[in-house]
Amino acid sequence: MSTPATAAALSLADVEAAAARIAGAVVRTPMLYSKTLSSITGAQIWLKFENLQFTAAYKERGALNALLQLSEEQRAKGVIAASAGNHAQGLSYHGARLGVPVTIVMPRTTPMVKVMQTESVGGKVVLEGETFDEAYAHARSMERQLGMTFVHPFDDPAVAAGQGTVALEMLADEPSLDTLVIPVGGGGLASGMGTAARGLNPKMRLIGVEAELFPSMFNLLNDRNEPLGGDTLAEGIAVKEPGQFTRLVLRGLLDELVLVTESQLETAVALLLQIEKTVVEGAGAAGLAAVMAYRHLFQGRKVGVVLTGGNIDQRLLANVLLRDLARSGRLARLRLTLQDRPGALFKVMQEFNRHNVNIIEIWHQRIFTHLPAKGLITDIECEARDRDQLEALVSSLRAKGYDVSQVELN
Repeated sequence: MSTPATAAALSLADVEAAAARIAGAVVRTPMLYSKTLSSITGAQIWLKFENLQFTAAYKERGALNALLQLSEEQRAKGVIAASAGNHAQGLSYHGARLGVPVTIVMPRTTPMVKVMQTESVGGKVVLEGETFDEAYAHARSMERQLGMTFVHPFDDPAVAAGQGTVALEMLADEPSLDTLVIPVGGGGLASGMGTAARGLNPKMRLIGVEAELFPSMFNLLNDRNEPLGGDTLAEGIAVKEPGQFTRLVLRGLLDELVLVTESQLETAVALLLQIEKTVVEGAGAAGLAAVMAYRHLFQGRKVGVVLTGGNIDQRLLANVLLRDLARSGRLARLRLTLQDRPGALFKVMQEFNRHNVNIIEIWHQRIFTHLPAKGLITDIECEARDRDQLEALVSSLRAKGYDVSQVELN
């Protein structure tokens, strides 16, 4: 429950005021019951489609609420932020719409597509530094030198209040929800949503979720020192240092904060595309990943899951989907040891044909192996109907004396 200190910083009234402020300027996204995901998880699952915002992420809400509270002098001098993600686009889009100049500082290493996306919705991008920390420091320096207003992506009560409007809409659409599962990076979304939900229903269960590679808030709230860093699919919640304001709010709000692995995030992204026909980025799928990974926390409950954003690179999405097919047994790479002589590969192909398993690609390795000169390693990438069909093929090959192994995913 909220402590007095956090209640003073952020309240249900703040979130309701934000909702009134931004009404009509952001999409009131749908929330739909998922019959299939409910059947899979054993919980009643409602999905909030924030990936349907104009910039494909909930970040617009907080950015707009902050912009609308600027004085005329602040509007004239403009705002500045450090971000290479959804906050940059949300702030730029609404700043341009309101006639407020927006400058976004990004590291020089930022992919050009993110720079172009931000500029296309009206932001001015400044590339500075090799890391986010360096870009952040430069943005703060520009703030002081030019008199601009810094809009933090999460550590700001006005921003958090705007994000909390997601929960107001969810509970308006389905008042019987008893649990919300919320991705946590810097903590702005969870602070706003948690404050709003608890204000409306003091018994609401609030479950936060972080990527296992970036357990920054988990460490703070649990007095732990788990390592931080790595190439996570959920870059939107890959935060090394949570907000000072948000950590105080969440310490008094969250019932649980759980961690999800990269494979669990990938599975959730793939499931949402396959079942709900909706594209969600890694951070946006974290809520569903948590429900799938920690079913004991959610079974039998009425659970609201916010799909926070849909900005995922197309090639990355393709990789995620193919890796999911591999985990399910639909795709596989089989490694066989053969003798380098005529007909050896043909005999193997006959087994694939007999089991009706489609061959996609074949690689031969004769030189860089531990085998004698007359041996070779063959990798065969193939497509099966399901895992049973694949395992029947492998068993058949082994029965005929072949040394067969499957190249596993992490």
